[in-house]
Amino acid sequence: MRRTRGVSLTGAGPARGAGNCATSPHRPAVVVLRPHPRFSLLLHKRSTITALALLTLLALAMTASACLGQTSLSPVTVWRTLRGEHTPYTLIVNELRAPRIVVGALVGVCLGLGGALVQTVTRNPLASPDVIGVGHGAAAATVLALATGVVASPAALPVVAVGGGLVAAALVYALAWRHGMQPARFVLTGVGIGVALSAVVQLYLTDSELDAAEQVKLWLTGSLNGRGREQAGPLAVVLVLALPGLVWAGRAARPLGLDPETAAGLGVRVDRVRLGLTALGVVLAATATGAAGPIGFVALTAPQLARRLTRTPQLPLVCSALTGAVVLVTADLVARTLVPPLEIPVGALTSLVGGPYLLYLLGRRR
Repeated sequence: MRRTRGVSLTGAGPARGAGNCATSPHRPAVVVLRPHPRFSLLLHKRSTITALALLTLLALAMTASACLGQTSLSPVTVWRTLRGEHTPYTLIVNELRAPRIVVGALVGVCLGLGGALVQTVTRNPLASPDVIGVGHGAAAATVLALATGVVASPAALPVVAVGGGLVAAALVYALAWRHGMQPARFVLTGVGIGVALSAVVQLYLTDSELDAAEQVKLWLTGSLNGRGREQAGPLAVVLVLALPGLVWAGRAARPLGLDPETAAGLGVRVDRVRLGLTALGVVLAATATGAAGPIGFVALTAPQLARRLTRTPQLPLVCSALTGAVVLVTADLVARTLVPPLEIPVGALTSLVGGPYLLYLLGRRR
């Protein structure tokens, strides 16, 4: 271990000079930044490079989504319009495409983070917030609110959906708890609760008025159509408020890669850490579901794709968030432009792609 001013690098071998970053022919894979004696930041080099690459892909996907559609625009025209210059495409860019793209990126970030946190707790790549019943709880709450007339305005449906997702996750956690939380029991309980809540939704759809049923069906498909600033604001606020919790989660999740007995022997309160990570992941996933409806398989696939890109022992939160944003923005672009003028709901497209991936995971893990 060699320490420089504010930075310590892992590596072995004699130092070549105070300004050198490497201490051996092989560069260290991890850099530890110490801006303060009581604070350190661990940077994995491959994860950092992957995050920068994902940011570039996200910028390209957002640019392509702003340019392509029934009316194709050049990047220069889009940039001039976003800067406030008067162009004939102000309505298309500033009111229709740009807010939708921002919502898609924020929803993807929330789903990627939520999936990474839940999979870290369960230590199972087949687990995600939508698998453990968060999406079904949001759908059931929305259906009940419409059926009972509690919601008078469609603008209140996202709040109801978030509440339903949180209640469903709390119910799953309570039923799965038995002298501690076992990940396998947690996942199976979530699947059972999800099936029961899905049956509630189907019963409502078979015995309801046409207008209400169509409204519920449209929400259940999961779509970014019509989403804008009203959804982007709450998503951004939730992410900002969750930042301290995410910083804690990045550190607290590391011991969970060990056996529960080993982690407990190191002084880690495993059940409390699991509860905190699950609650944070469910809040993020439920907020995303409330904003855009249940969009399946993004929370399932994004963390695993990020892990394969970074090759880290634990699921990388930052790269999972960026992967979720790239996947959802790209999927929405394809959904809008695949069969014009018809627009495919992005939730249907992600489910179409995510289903075979789930079968691959099931076959791979037998």
